[in-house]
Amino acid sequence: MNNIVCLKWGLERYPAFYVNRLYRGVKKHTTLPFRFVCFTNEPEGLDDGIEALPVPEPPPGLGKHKWPTVYTKLALFRDGCGGLSGPTLFLDIDQVIIGDMDRFFTYRPGEFCIIRNWIEARKLIFRPRPKIGNSSCFRFEAGKSDRVWREFRDNLELAYDKTKFPTEQAFMTHAVGLENVNWWPEDWVVSFKRSCHRIFPANLFRPPAKPSGGSILCFHGDPSPVEAIEGFRMHRGRKVKLHQRTLPAPWIKELWEGE
Repeated sequence: MNNIVCLKWGLERYPAFYVNRLYRGVKKHTTLPFRFVCFTNEPEGLDDGIEALPVPEPPPGLGKHKWPTVYTKLALFRDGCGGLSGPTLFLDIDQVIIGDMDRFFTYRPGEFCIIRNWIEARKLIFRPRPKIGNSSCFRFEAGKSDRVWREFRDNLELAYDKTKFPTEQAFMTHAVGLENVNWWPEDWVVSFKRSCHRIFPANLFRPPAKPSGGSILCFHGDPSPVEAIEGFRMHRGRKVKLHQRTLPAPWIKELWEGE
């Protein structure tokens, strides 16, 4: 059985409909049998067919660090987590499924796969693109990846050291081992910020571009799908900088809510 898992915490920012739309999108775009698991302490409102399990326990000695956070993804690698075994695809819940999902299980079976992290073009002028994954979409073998969890559990201060690993996904790439990392093909996971958002000043008078292909439309960072649908001008009560703004993109709603 193929597993698809996600994490949800914080009712205000991520209501249940985020998980439901992710589940429905996967169901629409896959022909393979799958188990869909949402690790959450707020299971109310989830669709039938979604298996709700408690958020994994934090590693001992976590101390001042919050839990759950994005670092909770590293706990999913622990043997026995959620009773999972076999190929397991993790998906952030603020993504929109737009195409074939079967290939995320048939591509390089048994190996760790992740989308390579995107970076702004201006940051590539004087340095190569960092070999770091983006943890919004990765696949691992549940029951055979405990060493990643142990690396996190036994090296908490290193994992949270922003001077060495700015993000949890940087530490995840390190823990897996770069020699074991396989990048998803670039056109499978489309970044809204890098592929759909118009470059300033075009973003002020042209709506975001609809992707012509791909399987997943990824909303890493801001805006969220809801903000992008409505037009990204305000964020948490503050005006968004001109070069980050977007006009409304109703096509996202059509893809996200389509049955």
